[in-house]
Amino acid sequence: MQAPEIELKFPVADIASLESRLVQLGFHQDTPRTFEYNTLYDTPDRALRATRQILRIRQYGSTATVTHKRMSTEAGVDQTRYKLRIETETTVADADALADIFSQLGYAPVFVYEKYRSEWSQSISTKVTGHLVLDETPIGTFAELEGPPAWIDETLAKLGTNHASCTTDSYGKLFLDWKQRTGSPAENLTFSETAALLQR
Repeated sequence: MQAPEIELKFPVADIASLESRLVQLGFHQDTPRTFEYNTLYDTPDRALRATRQILRIRQYGSTATVTHKRMSTEAGVDQTRYKLRIETETTVADADALADIFSQLGYAPVFVYEKYRSEWSQSISTKVTGHLVLDETPIGTFAELEGPPAWIDETLAKLGTNHASCTTDSYGKLFLDWKQRTGSPAENLTFSETAALLQR
């Protein structure tokens, strides 16, 4: 039985200030700032979306991974306060070949999103207590905390971040909200599609 992934996002106004504070709190950087390209797949009738599942191929630097996410019904975690998902993920040798397999099975690309990501973790002795990823997206910078709820709350407090400013929304949902606010015709959360509006 897989353990659920518990996470929460919050917007970041000053990257350098956040990174400095992370070092003070005992975090260390596991992966430096790296470009990431994500493609979500679904059936023509959006069967996965209807059941709140995600099927994704991610290219992160030289590493490609395939990920499936689904809802978790685990008791004891407030899903209005934290994002809770069961995630199955593995690296793949050939992302293009996997994309072709998906196509043959009836899955097609439905959404692409890009970002620059760095990965951080905090350890006590030799045990990792939680992770933070810093994502620079075309519509803003966000940090995502992943770990036990108590650790997330404690870390938010140490970072001076109010829980009310946090979100459990996916990047797809954040993008749709941004489109509604700005009237952008962009169909994907990519730097090229959003650049024209952001440069106005």
